[in-house]
Amino acid sequence: MSEPQVVILFHASAHALRAEKLLQQAGIACKLIPVPRQLSSDCGVCLRMARGDVGAARKTLAAAAVEVAATHEV
Repeated sequence: MSEPQVVILFHASAHALRAEKLLQQAGIACKLIPVPRQLSSDCGVCLRMARGDVGAARKTLAAAAVEVAATHEV
């Protein structure tokens, strides 16, 4: 069984794109995907990653002043 996945939602697509670049530079594996239909968001893309990487991702994004709208397990 694989590790549970988490999606991080942003208020704008530009924030999601910037977050993806920052996380990849920090060595945190993530993938830009469409927001799952069961979730609500102001933009159409989000980042998917392993649940174990969420803490490091949030710290990286906070240090770069990238605002996260929500985090959901999927």
